[in-house]
Amino acid sequence: MPKITYVSVTGAERTVDVPVGTSVMRGAVINDVDGIVAQCGGNMQCATCHVYVDETSLDRLADRLPGEDEMLDFTVCARRPTSRLSCRLEVTEAMDGLIVHTPEYQN
Repeated sequence: MPKITYVSVTGAERTVDVPVGTSVMRGAVINDVDGIVAQCGGNMQCATCHVYVDETSLDRLADRLPGEDEMLDFTVCARRPTSRLSCRLEVTEAMDGLIVHTPEYQN
């Protein structure tokens, strides 16, 4: 099972096993990871699952899905080139070791 590391704004790290086919957002929610609100439950309607993908992990991801780029324009925290919606990141075996950073606040 792929391991995903969530890094909080304070630098605290939490690594959890996330099943293949599950979103990075759902992995955070089911493991009570702080920093991912997921108000809409993963329906790409709120952008409260915004994460910054660690630069060392970018090559593990598929391109943004349609609509994700536009929704990222509605994030409260500053958008960065590495910004993604964690609800749109479906976990694959290739994502083992993925590192994402949560923003200061989500809403």
